[in-house]
Amino acid sequence: MIKEFKDFIAKGNVMDMAVGIIIGAAFTAIVKSMVADLINPIIGLFTGGVDFTNNYAVLSGDVAAGASLEAAREAGASVFAYGSFIMAVINFLIIAFVVFMLIRMVNKAKDAATKAEEAPVEEAPAGPNELDVLLEIRDALNKG
Repeated sequence: MIKEFKDFIAKGNVMDMAVGIIIGAAFTAIVKSMVADLINPIIGLFTGGVDFTNNYAVLSGDVAAGASLEAAREAGASVFAYGSFIMAVINFLIIAFVVFMLIRMVNKAKDAATKAEEAPVEEAPAGPNELDVLLEIRDALNKG
């Protein structure tokens, strides 16, 4: 059973998957930073500085007017945090678009490499083969 497990782990697919997960985690950190540090402030400019994250409705409990979502949750209020949901949807759409663009570039590069490999190689004109030469020698000997 241990030998089977070693064979399973040593297969390329498992190793490729592990590398993909590690790269994916690092890529996720980059995209999250891009969204939080670059995209959301731009969205805030277009929406007049409104940060959707702190938009919520109090379902039950007492919350001071204008309190942040975190303060409302700390106060023990039951809140309907629609702003966080809106930001999660926006973040998802941005991340999905970035991943789409990345995959699109990888596919274009892969297609270009495949086309380069499939390009027909012009072969030099083939000369006579050994049989043709022998037949010519035989015919020359028969004539002479």
